[in-house]
This record gives sequence, structure tokens and C-alpha cells, in this order.
Amino acid sequence: MYQKGKSFLEIQIGDSASFTKTITETDVYLFAGISGDFNPLHVDEEYAKTTNFGTRIAHGGLAASLLAPVLGMKLPGLGTVALETTTKFRKPVYFGDTITCFVEVVEKVERLKAVKMKIVWTNQKSEVVSKGETLVIPPG
Repeated sequence: MYQKGKSFLEIQIGDSASFTKTITETDVYLFAGISGDFNPLHVDEEYAKTTNFGTRIAHGGLAASLLAPVLGMKLPGLGTVALETTTKFRKPVYFGDTITCFVEVVEKVERLKAVKMKIVWTNQKSEVVSKGETLVIPPG
């Protein structure tokens, strides 16, 4: 029923995958409930109007979480274990933004049988909203 993702041996430098999702108001409220982060910048429009953003923005962690379906479902895929992820937030994500999380294999770490990938999150205007890297162990 399930098909394991790519193994360490099958993965090549330059392999890539992505996942795209439009961030909705419902997503933001569900993430607030899951994370416990009810910062009014995310959930109170009147408060958010008084900030530099002028409106509510999504949690940085919500956009960052779009990495999960890439790693767990696409590359390497089912059975992947994440060891480390770094994220640098560059621009806010607004309600209604369509965010793409793109990963590309940049290194294979033989001693760990792990794969290092660069990550770039972009919005519908092709602006980089976040970037980082991850180290994962592909399925055996």
C-alpha cells in the first residue's frame, strides 16, 4: 500500500522536489491552536493594522512546516527522518499568499548515510520568504 521513498543510494545531488499551498485564514487559526501561539499579529486584524505589516501575517512556523510534505512524501519520501533544519525568515507571509517550498540535494554525507538539502520558500510573486537547509536520513 505504501511505497518507501528514495534510499541514500538512489538519491543524486541535484535531485529536487517541491510542495505548494495557499495559506488561508483557517490555516493560521488552526496553527495558532496547535502551536499555542495566539500572538495578535496573527489573529487580530485591528491589532495587526497598528504594526509595520499593516495586516495580519501567518506564523513563520506555518510556512516553514510546508517542508514536511516535501521530505515525508516526495524527497526522499516515506520513511525519511529529519535530523536538522535551519530556517532564515526573509519576508512575511500574508493570508492568501501561495507558498512553494522547494528542496534540492546539495550533498550526500556518507558516514551518516544522510542527505543535505537547500530549502527555499517563495511566494506567488517568486519572492523568497524564507531559506535554509536540512539534513535527513532517507529510508533504508
